[in-house]
Amino acid sequence: MINVTELRPGNSFEYEGNVYSCIDIALNKTAMAKMKVKVKSKNLRTGNVLDLSFIGGDKIELIHLDKKKMQYLYDSGDALVFMDQNTYDQIEISKERMKWECNFLKGNEEVQVVFYGDEIMGISLPTTVALEVNECEPAVRGDTVNKAMKEAVTETGFKVRVPLFISAGEVIIVRTDNGEYDGRQQK
Repeated sequence: MINVTELRPGNSFEYEGNVYSCIDIALNKTAMAKMKVKVKSKNLRTGNVLDLSFIGGDKIELIHLDKKKMQYLYDSGDALVFMDQNTYDQIEISKERMKWECNFLKGNEEVQVVFYGDEIMGISLPTTVALEVNECEPAVRGDTVNKAMKEAVTETGFKVRVPLFISAGEVIIVRTDNGEYDGRQQK
């Protein structure tokens, strides 16, 4: 058990029977009141992001999540199928819990599947992924007043804003935390 003020982004903790991952923490201390702690967290069982409120002296229990490298095989319709490359065991994770992650998954990709005990929590994405642009709007000549961007659709169906010089067939780097363009892959 640790004091809630010691929580840091990336820490996982258990609170009221649910398992959370800390995204951000804000401490607010006024003169006569106790410290208020707001923790922006993701419920690892449901995928919902919510704000939890604590008082400075509250205790929470940090937990350890296990990660196992597995290969993403395919989308079975209502679930995503992953395979352990050592034992060839296959597991399915509901697409309902993996809405955001589906935007960055390509077939036969190696990912980290996150476990809490025997329970599957989801997958851990890398910071950035390389995705091929399938289609994008043509650049409009003279439309460069500010940081001019246009919409592109990647091979996974994810829509992202890219600079005007990007064209279909190019491979771009996309951030998995916010879904923004981060650069293009050199050939």
